[in-house]
Amino acid sequence: MLREAGKERVLVLKTLGAPPPPRRRRRRARESEAGAEPQLSLARATIVRAFDSFAAESEAGSWLDEAIASEDSIDALLSEAIGALNRALHAHAVASGDPNVQVLTPRQAASARLGYGSGEQVANSDFSAAREIDVRTGGASRRQQRAEELRPQQRVAAVLGGRERFDACETLILRARADLDAGRTREAALQLRVGLEALLAELKGALPDPGHEKDMGTLGAARHEVGELANQALEGDLDSDAAVRTEDLVGACERVLRRRRVLGHED
Repeated sequence: MLREAGKERVLVLKTLGAPPPPRRRRRRARESEAGAEPQLSLARATIVRAFDSFAAESEAGSWLDEAIASEDSIDALLSEAIGALNRALHAHAVASGDPNVQVLTPRQAASARLGYGSGEQVANSDFSAAREIDVRTGGASRRQQRAEELRPQQRVAAVLGGRERFDACETLILRARADLDAGRTREAALQLRVGLEALLAELKGALPDPGHEKDMGTLGAARHEVGELANQALEGDLDSDAAVRTEDLVGACERVLRRRRVLGHED
């Protein structure tokens, strides 16, 4: 059961196609057959909106029709579902002391469905009615998609080949963004403080671009404010104004990093 802002959701997890458990406690190497493929399992996660029940099936059908009527409504529901799953994964990671739990996105799903049904039905990922959702990104031309795919690949190749390295601020600001997206504004404010310090030190004079210099000046002037946001986070939850300001400042840091990625690697 997941509860947020007074709304309850039920998370049901099931592993499909799991291989049988090993018979031996000790791991032993064995000969591999030529052409043998590994047996892979698939995790199925079902998010049940326990707070949103329907008086009749016709009402539920109208909700489903409206839900799939536009990309915005589909994206909102997918984001809600993946957010709930990520909150559960984060809770498990912190409780178990595991720092390696991955943050999931809708694009990583093999498939996604929106639907409705009785409690027992949806708990088993069965529905009275459901629609398959395409989780692949659309809208951009093939050329644009290729350019967006190629740019990170080129940089990954440069980093892995030892020709380039990532700055610490890139990782720190990414973590702040992940915390914001997951609703963890306290953690985001704390992450922003050290991320901003690293950004100001590492990217000073990184680009001969007026926009870069302007943003760096704005962020430099905000150092005290970022410290105050972090201090508030140490004392408890951020108020709404502080949360919005944290979001704005993380966005400004991301803008600097995005400009450096584009202008610094145009060739």
